[in-house]
Amino acid sequence: MDKSSGIANDIGRSGLKRTKHRTVILEILEKSDQPMTAEQIFLKMGQEGIAVSLSTVYRAVESLAQKKLVTALEISGSNKTLFEYNRKIHRHYLVCLGCRKIRAIAHCPLKDYEEDLAAETDYLISGHKLVIYGYCPDCRKNAAMTPKEWS
Repeated sequence: MDKSSGIANDIGRSGLKRTKHRTVILEILEKSDQPMTAEQIFLKMGQEGIAVSLSTVYRAVESLAQKKLVTALEISGSNKTLFEYNRKIHRHYLVCLGCRKIRAIAHCPLKDYEEDLAAETDYLISGHKLVIYGYCPDCRKNAAMTPKEWS
């Protein structure tokens, strides 16, 4: 089975109607190494020759997020929601304050802390999110900042 068949099946199993736009949006997000805004998805669809309105993309990503086929990510200081294909893995992010590039962190540094906190407080912890802000190597190099200025 090819990827588009699997994605179409995921859409069907979620209870949503399988549409070309939803399928293409999931394919774009699945191939992307970065979360994307609805506007970026819209532009990518246009580059691929797919006629769609921006409002259709917004409605589609919202419905896909409600069904947990994509995850929505809010970045502090940005008024835009980012979306990524839900690979069903727990992720955290590094966000560059210069170029706004987002990089996923390979492992969860909070797992042990979360378990300790649950034991200490008797909370049943259902999850957490971690977003770390800073400047990527390219932005630091291009701005010729000194280490003291990085913080």
